[in-house]
Amino acid sequence: MVNKVILIGNVGKDPEVRYLEGNVAVAHFPLATSETYRNKDGEKVTQTEWHNIVVWRGLAKVVEDYVRKGQALYIEGKIRSRSYEDKTGNKRYITEIVADNLQMLGRKGDTGTSSTAAATEESAPEETSENPEGMAAPDDDLPF
Repeated sequence: MVNKVILIGNVGKDPEVRYLEGNVAVAHFPLATSETYRNKDGEKVTQTEWHNIVVWRGLAKVVEDYVRKGQALYIEGKIRSRSYEDKTGNKRYITEIVADNLQMLGRKGDTGTSSTAAATEESAPEETSENPEGMAAPDDDLPF
């Protein structure tokens, strides 16, 4: 069985990077992908999907240093769904893309880096369906 996702989109806000026990870095940020098509009346329609991206360890440090809101990214990863309890005790569900490869897209000077930079994360943490200790629940004010 295969669980693989490939996305090309724009970062919705600057990544949030935290360091867990053992100095393990984890970064979270939204990524927008858009599809444009013409409807039956010939009008151009753009549909945007928002994805919750999570990156770990060395790749999270790359994201912390180089990724900013509005930047175009190529991301490879896997889909992970999990549940957690929010501050009021309600059970919440979230679907995330756990990235293990990303490339920064764009022209030289967009982020102060070369035209295309790539990073890969060799080992990701073991997945659980619970909210791992130290991982914050997503904010309710996210635009998706």
